[in-house]
Amino acid sequence: MTFHFPPLLRLVVLAVLVACPIGFALADPFQLYAAGSLREAMQALVKESGLPEGSFAKPVFGPAGSLRERLEKGEQADLFASADMAQPEKLKREKPDVLVVPFARNRMCAIAKSSLGLTPENLVDRWLSSDVRIATSMPGADPGGDYAMAVFDRAEALHPGAAALLKAKALHPFGPQGIKPLLGHGPAESLFLGDHADALISYCSGTPALLAGVPGLVSIPLPESLEVHPVYGFAVLSRDPAAERFALFVLSDAGQAILQKHGFLPLDGAGPKTENP
Repeated sequence: MTFHFPPLLRLVVLAVLVACPIGFALADPFQLYAAGSLREAMQALVKESGLPEGSFAKPVFGPAGSLRERLEKGEQADLFASADMAQPEKLKREKPDVLVVPFARNRMCAIAKSSLGLTPENLVDRWLSSDVRIATSMPGADPGGDYAMAVFDRAEALHPGAAALLKAKALHPFGPQGIKPLLGHGPAESLFLGDHADALISYCSGTPALLAGVPGLVSIPLPESLEVHPVYGFAVLSRDPAAERFALFVLSDAGQAILQKHGFLPLDGAGPKTENP
């Protein structure tokens, strides 16, 4: 996939600078809604943004699709950071003045018990095994689930019939109706520690923490034949100066470096590739 970003970046930088001069007056704290996969990265970006103390309300994190629905139903935010471009674009269709811009990329990984013997070459065959339980986030509510369904679609070219079989057998154990996280552990850790699944398709950015928290797991970045190249996008929902300057900081070299420290990929495709943790 070729990602044509630099011309758009120049337009966004100009638009934000015009709307938000350097000497802005501090207004009410701005509200950030962000995808759960961005939690640690966004907290670091907030800390390093250089914005005055009191600029930020407590960020709200969750599945991007669910957050978008909450915003559509009337919840208020100044900036929405999604794990895809689809959710911001849906908000823009309702409010054409919303500014939508990509700000990060990711990769998809197959995380599994080491006993499965997964390799980049046998991923689809092992996923299709009747004794292998494979989990994904919930499609629709969470872009991670939508990306996983797209991975299954790409598997069709490698194994005819694979897409339908994988979509039918995939478990969606996260969310209010899913598994209850174990005390002191996140949902993905609880998935494996509670033996609810054998494999998970998720973002590569989150795998180092998962492997550190659960012994006996391996993470394999999907081969290009299966990769769907996740792109994360902002929806700038208000003209709040602090929110616009924070979005600009995320797009800056300093902001992009922070995102890369947390496992994300640069928008222009430069920089090191994500490696197997």
